[in-house]
Amino acid sequence: MPTTLRLAALTAALLALSVSPLRLSAQQRPFGTLRQQADREQQWLQIRLDSVLPRLMRQYKIDMWVIPMREYAEDPVFKALVAPTTFAARRRTIYVFWDRGPEAGIERIALGGSSQGGVYRAVRSTKRVEAAVAGRQAELWGDQQWEVLKEVIESRKPKVIGVNISRTFAFADGLTAGEYEGMRRALGPRWTRRFKRAEGLPVDLLAARLPDEQRFYNDLAKLTWAVIDTMFSDKVVKPGVSRTSDLVWYFRQAVNDMGLGTWFQPSVDVQRKGATDEQLGDDPIIERGDVLHCDVGITALRLNTDIQHLAYVLQEGERDAPAGLKQALARSNRMQDILLEEIRPGRSGNEILVSSRARLAKEGIDGTIYSHPIGLHGHGSGSLIGLWDYQEGVPGRGDHTVMPTMWYSIELQATSAIPEWNGQRVRMPQEEDMVMGPDGVPRWAYQRQTELHLIH
Repeated sequence: MPTTLRLAALTAALLALSVSPLRLSAQQRPFGTLRQQADREQQWLQIRLDSVLPRLMRQYKIDMWVIPMREYAEDPVFKALVAPTTFAARRRTIYVFWDRGPEAGIERIALGGSSQGGVYRAVRSTKRVEAAVAGRQAELWGDQQWEVLKEVIESRKPKVIGVNISRTFAFADGLTAGEYEGMRRALGPRWTRRFKRAEGLPVDLLAARLPDEQRFYNDLAKLTWAVIDTMFSDKVVKPGVSRTSDLVWYFRQAVNDMGLGTWFQPSVDVQRKGATDEQLGDDPIIERGDVLHCDVGITALRLNTDIQHLAYVLQEGERDAPAGLKQALARSNRMQDILLEEIRPGRSGNEILVSSRARLAKEGIDGTIYSHPIGLHGHGSGSLIGLWDYQEGVPGRGDHTVMPTMWYSIELQATSAIPEWNGQRVRMPQEEDMVMGPDGVPRWAYQRQTELHLIH
């Protein structure tokens, strides 16, 4: 498959990795050292808390946002609040955000835990605790943390206290039952009456992306393409020998050898002329004439890609895929066009789904749409645009509106009868990551697949 020079260079680097995976050189670290990556992530955290958070707190009319969590029971919004060197909450950490107004900005307090590189005022001890342990600085512990939280609230007197409880969004439902009980008991009815379900605030904070994150994401999507390009080549695939699991583990190993990770187990499946899915089984040997489909993603700097591509294994003497398969891919591309034309900030995922499907029906395309936000989580925070089994709309999770600066994985499939396969129906699932900047215009994070990968 034709690629750009930079993509070819990445592919060459991957091939070198497959030959000698034991030691990585600096050139084989696509995003620099861990320290360099962490420095970049820390800058993103500072900007997110300085600029994105104040806007969202005012949009959702929340004076104070309180987020308590315990070690290994972290709130889903945790990834958007902490430094890259923090992997878990510290015993119990209570993050408090207090809106002092447009001039003074948001006060950020961490009751327990660290300052996260200076973005919070960390409170880890009190005079009473220090005296009790003969001068050693002790950490906030147990009910004392709730007492300190009460002092913080009483001295600031917020009118609305946002808490992360939601029956709709997992990303807004991070307050555990135990923490909720402890907080209510300590604060009493005066302050608990001011609780408000934050709902959209954590959802949108997780979904909002920054300009430099978008620049990085272009490189991450490009790298994902490069690994796929190598995986779907005769360097890896040996018709009549290779199984789909060989490709799956090639992908994982290549990504691991670069010091990066995957957020789900990759998958590769086969469609074959005259064969059903049941006949092919879970791990078939790849044969000439097969259509291959992969679903893969890479995690780096806490951001995730999610990409699905298609390949064709050439028959002896063939130089290209059958015309019917290429036309089937073009129908999926047309679905992508329609969806990107319909995605606009301010519209809900359900509105986008309904209008897109109406256009598909008008054009006679048989397909399904199941696109999702992506970013700090693979199946990210924000409004769903369909699920494979919910093509009329997704109640609740599809009602949230799209905002500028959020990203989507444009995931869908078109099913077509292939003349060269005696009318057998073939699925063409595709998934490409899309970004939006402040202008709200959707763009591919890197590019999209318009030609089948060809395996000789």
